[in-house]
Amino acid sequence: MPRYFFNTRIGSDLVQDTEGEDLRDPDHAWETARDLIRQVLQEEGASPGLLAACLEVTDENGDVVLEFPFAEAVPPPDEPQTRH
Repeated sequence: MPRYFFNTRIGSDLVQDTEGEDLRDPDHAWETARDLIRQVLQEEGASPGLLAACLEVTDENGDVVLEFPFAEAVPPPDEPQTRH
């Protein structure tokens, strides 16, 4: 199973994920990135600085698989906040 790393870019700073997570494919990495961002926003609040951040997901080779802006992970008002 491939390993993905979820690095957070805030302005010019990059906070690197040194552990990563084994996931089945890039689609699963996208879902994990969205859930991670939503969790951070729920815990920290959706401040303008944080909404400008981006999650850069890389593979084991360090290649960027996807970039997920925090602002794009904000759920629409009618979407449930919890999973069942």
